[in-house]
Amino acid sequence: MAHTQHTQHTQHAGMRRVLRREVAGIIGLLADERDFTAMRSYRTFAFDDHDTYLQQVESLLQALAAQGGHTTVALFDPEEYAEFCAESGLEPDTPTSRTRFTAELAVMGATVPYEGQPLADLLPDLVDEAVRQATWEYASSVLARIGVCGACGRDIGRDAFARASLLLTRVLDTAGLGAHHLVCSVPTDAESLLSVLHVDRYTEDSTRLDEKEALEFTTVLALGLATASPGGLVMRTTAPDRDDRVQGWRLRDERLLPLTAAEVFDAYCTDAQSGDLVAPESGVDYCAAPDLGDTGPEGEHTH
Repeated sequence: MAHTQHTQHTQHAGMRRVLRREVAGIIGLLADERDFTAMRSYRTFAFDDHDTYLQQVESLLQALAAQGGHTTVALFDPEEYAEFCAESGLEPDTPTSRTRFTAELAVMGATVPYEGQPLADLLPDLVDEAVRQATWEYASSVLARIGVCGACGRDIGRDAFARASLLLTRVLDTAGLGAHHLVCSVPTDAESLLSVLHVDRYTEDSTRLDEKEALEFTTVLALGLATASPGGLVMRTTAPDRDDRVQGWRLRDERLLPLTAAEVFDAYCTDAQSGDLVAPESGVDYCAAPDLGDTGPEGEHTH
């Protein structure tokens, strides 16, 4: 009887180990010293030193990976945490509340999968993801608030998004084969928004891009179109056996107008902060961009 119970216990323990490997985990990370200091005001927060905290997080990530588990790292924002607790009626100074908030981050927050990379490499990626998400959320909210055109009654934000989608398609159609790195910049009253899109196209019938990244990029471009912003779009193309090509367009009158080779050269070879000239890169062609044609779909007009 005892032998049978021992065998069953061993089997159950083995099954639990198997199941543990199939459970995805999430860790809320305090990325910078300021956020860490804010959390130290809670009595139940156990850490006193940010560097030690990061070392312990990295050790935990390594241990979970060694067990075969998948872990996602989320950016833990103390201000958002306090708001979450207030709205949910939770006591913020408890590990349970922090766990509840971290679970919410898995769905709504900025996250990066842990794949064995050093924490020093993961942290910048996590911050970049948070900036990307905040940029998209801001652009989306502004587009939604613009409302309808007084002349035609159409939704300005929705029309701008349709035009931005078409323009992005036309830009990629003109790009040819290669790896394309696109940057869209749109100044707003609050701050200058920046969105980046990577597109790989090595055959005529194959285009690879991240759909979430493309949605964010299109939304920022749409915001520029809808608000008649003096922004712009720059594309750098890398292809085998040829120099990199750089082309650009300026946002003007709800359109993307092509830059000349000289204008692209000036934009790329001028320091954005100081205005000083920067030496051009070797192996780079600064090219005139093609005309993308009309702004929107047939029958659509600008507002």
